[in-house]
Formats: sequence, structure tokens, C-alpha cells
Amino acid sequence: MTSAAERPLLFLDVDGPLIPFGSSSAHSQPATADVSTPVDQGNPLLTRLDPGIGARLVALGCHLIWASTWMEEANETVAPRIGLPKLPLVEWPDVCAEEGPRGLHWKTRPLVERANGRPFIWVDDEISAMDRQWVAASHSGPSLLHHVDPTKGLQDADFSALAGWLRSLVPR
Repeated sequence: MTSAAERPLLFLDVDGPLIPFGSSSAHSQPATADVSTPVDQGNPLLTRLDPGIGARLVALGCHLIWASTWMEEANETVAPRIGLPKLPLVEWPDVCAEEGPRGLHWKTRPLVERANGRPFIWVDDEISAMDRQWVAASHSGPSLLHHVDPTKGLQDADFSALAGWLRSLVPR
């Protein structure tokens, strides 16, 4: 992976992978200085963000893209708390132009379109077997649809799986 244009894309959801839905006591992190924004007010789930996870995501060497309904709020609120720069985001269509098969996630088609044949990883807590099947049939490049346990968020095992898949892309 030499240039930014050649790096795999990593589409990243916020709720579930970065903000786990499990017990808040298991995920509370000490507040970091000078990263509070007006959007923070009234959102106690932001304390579940791991301030070190951004560095781990950057270390994967992918082109990171928000794939979340948080949209620009992910850059304003989440990114500074986890040590990420402002990231591009997927602009979701107002309505899906075509209905997909039953069980296909509404994000799947726009992510494949955005990848446009490039290798990509999709990290989300709502990925199904139908999404995997549809991507395998509709995307010409390599892909990894990585389901994250929403009660735990991204864990060491998840990062190992992502890094292993990325290593498999490198020709030997």
C-alpha cells in the first residue's frame, strides 16, 4: 500500500463499534482536555469513546471514511475525542433508488458504490449474511464486512482480524 489512492478504504460506523451499548461502567474513559464541543451536552454515551482507538485505526493504514448517520457530527464530536483528524464521510441518499433483497442493509449499496471496485473494509454492528452475499456478487474488488459486537465495541480481536485481512491483500 504505497499511495493514498491505493490504500483500502475503511468505512467506519460510530454507534456500536466506537460507542458500545453495553454497561457504561465497562466503557467509561477519563475525559480528555479541551475536546468538549457544544454537541457533547446531553450525550452521556460519549464517555464510552476510547481516546486511544483513533491511533489504532490510523495504524491500519487505510483511508478512513465515516459511514454513520452522525454525518459531520462525527468529525465535530467523535474525531477529536479519539484522536482522529477530520475524515470524509459517506453522503447517504435520501431514498434508496432500488430496493435490495430482503435483509440488505440500507448502507450496503451506497458503500459499494463509493468503493467503486477498490478494496474496502466496512466496520459496523449491523452487518448481515445478506450484506456479505450482496457485496460478494456486486463488488469487483476485495472486501471485508466486519461485524462488531455492539455491547463491546472494537476490541483487540477486531483489530487483529482487520490487520490480518489487510496483510492478505499484500502480494507475496
